[in-house]
Amino acid sequence: MAPAPGRPRLKVLVCAYACSPSRGSEYGVGWGWVEAISKYHDLWVLTGAQCHDEIEAELLRRPELTSRIQFHYIPRTRYLWAEKFWPPAYLYTYKHQWQRDAYEVGRRLQEEIRFDIVHQLTYIGFRVPGLLWQLDAPFVWGPIGGLEQTTWALLPALGLHGCLYFLARNLLNDWDRRFRQLPEKAFAKADKGIIAATTGIQKEIRRFYGYDSTIISEIGLPPIIQKTPSQRSPSEPLTLVWCGNHLPGKALPFLLEALQLLSADLNWRLTILGDGPCTAHWQKIARNLGVNNRCDWLGQVPRKTVLQKMQDTHVLVITSVYDLTSTVLVEALANGIPVICPDHCGFTDAITPECGIKVPASSKGKLVLGLRDAIVRLNDETFRFCLANGALSRSTSYEWDQKARTVSDIYYSKVCGLEDSLSSSDSASLRQRHVR
Repeated sequence: MAPAPGRPRLKVLVCAYACSPSRGSEYGVGWGWVEAISKYHDLWVLTGAQCHDEIEAELLRRPELTSRIQFHYIPRTRYLWAEKFWPPAYLYTYKHQWQRDAYEVGRRLQEEIRFDIVHQLTYIGFRVPGLLWQLDAPFVWGPIGGLEQTTWALLPALGLHGCLYFLARNLLNDWDRRFRQLPEKAFAKADKGIIAATTGIQKEIRRFYGYDSTIISEIGLPPIIQKTPSQRSPSEPLTLVWCGNHLPGKALPFLLEALQLLSADLNWRLTILGDGPCTAHWQKIARNLGVNNRCDWLGQVPRKTVLQKMQDTHVLVITSVYDLTSTVLVEALANGIPVICPDHCGFTDAITPECGIKVPASSKGKLVLGLRDAIVRLNDETFRFCLANGALSRSTSYEWDQKARTVSDIYYSKVCGLEDSLSSSDSASLRQRHVR
């Protein structure tokens, strides 16, 4: 696909450590962005070597992508001492080392290609902006996340490990936002090309760094969607689905406690997807609360299975205490499934009264009661089906092509200093750069 008339295809260096056509979460985000932007521009993508086989298999299946995307795979350095004794330190150590390695590859490519734009895509977290902003080319950064704090009042309800983890994260966030120099330098270089993942992130960028940003959710539509929502028959239980890694911050026990508060005559069933360190503990909680006999624990399943499962459910419930927008949320909207979620993080932007119910998250008590009341409301099929249609309508705002066009506008603004269109002289100048 060519860009709009008068707009040449730009040469773009993209840094996307997490980028895979077959995974969800941040890996799926990276792939979605790269594929969408490549319709309008030629991309050189720096990505993690762990994605090599998945990407190459997709390129064999879709050879047309090779004409507009070149992948450069960069391995990560493993620090076994940190991986074994202090996993959080290992995580950030290898992230920063990988970004340094990516910069060296990017610097060599820049000498050869002379890019029109450099785009730091994933990691999404603000404290890992990489080093590509140092290259002699206009710099775009985002969608950016990670700047918002986890609600302090919810921390004690996450268990000892979860409380300590998010307490440390909040404190580290506050320190990094105020004193870390690397993000500040990257924000300065990306001025007029900063993309915030949520309204909350946009406010934090302005508050701590003084720059305006464009809001574009990091998540896009999944490959499997429904054209019309399914309707629940009178004899069917209200089928709820919860999906995520079983970690303290995903906070499934909030939902289990809310289910215990429902009246005995409300016919419901909960499907729980995913697994992790908290699985056994959460199953014990479900048994103690007397709700486990209505819970189906399916474990970790392929993403395709998750999307297919979406089409057999009536409501998605999210309980996470920290996220950006969440891939599963957009997958639910695209399949005509109303969403119940806390009124914080990226959920605040994503869910409207026409497609779901946002629950106050200022305390555990309010969150649990809000979840219960929302489930009761959605047990009314007339109301639920109305929100299901609203979910399909809302999902169109997450189309990848729409996101790519917005990012393309940002690219041209950075290259030529114009927001609306390129003059003929600008276009000619850019074409000359391509043939140099």
